[in-house]
Amino acid sequence: MRPQETRGARFASPRFRFWRPDFGLGIAAILLLGTFALSGCTTTSEPPKYTGPVERVVVKKSQRKLQLVGGGQVMREYRVALGGSPVGHKYREGDQRTPEGSYVLNWRNPSSNFHKAIHISYPSERDRHVSRQLGYSPGGMIMIHGMPNYIRSESMRRQYVGRDWTQGCIAVQNHEMDEIWRMVRDGTPIEIIP
Repeated sequence: MRPQETRGARFASPRFRFWRPDFGLGIAAILLLGTFALSGCTTTSEPPKYTGPVERVVVKKSQRKLQLVGGGQVMREYRVALGGSPVGHKYREGDQRTPEGSYVLNWRNPSSNFHKAIHISYPSERDRHVSRQLGYSPGGMIMIHGMPNYIRSESMRRQYVGRDWTQGCIAVQNHEMDEIWRMVRDGTPIEIIP
């Protein structure tokens, strides 16, 4: 047999028929395309951390807006839900009002029943004094928080958007709360205006 016939006969045998050069290139192309296709499916659990200074938080109740302010400008703005009776200052526990005035974001709860929560230092000494004069308890535990944890479906979550539903807290969507959580430090002043 001539050398050319031997080489051709080897690739024609059943044992070697799948190892032709064109077959190997096809497999490599499929693997490469699959890798690129799957790389777009990966996600990270946390967006990049924010390193800039949020100097204060401003809540405009009548506009239903929460603003993160730094360097003299609004850095982020979120639509918020307030207490079920949002007009006016909070004077007593259970009135479903969101307080108005200057406070501090002083501690946080990563295991809140409302995704995550950052506490607002209400009531101030002045709030306590006014409430006592009126014969009421001022209440407390006013927070900026996310959506209730028991809401699992997107259709239920949409029912909360665009309406006031809290007991006096300031609520945002969970992904917004995650961003606020990262950007705002404990001790940041918050001003809540009518």
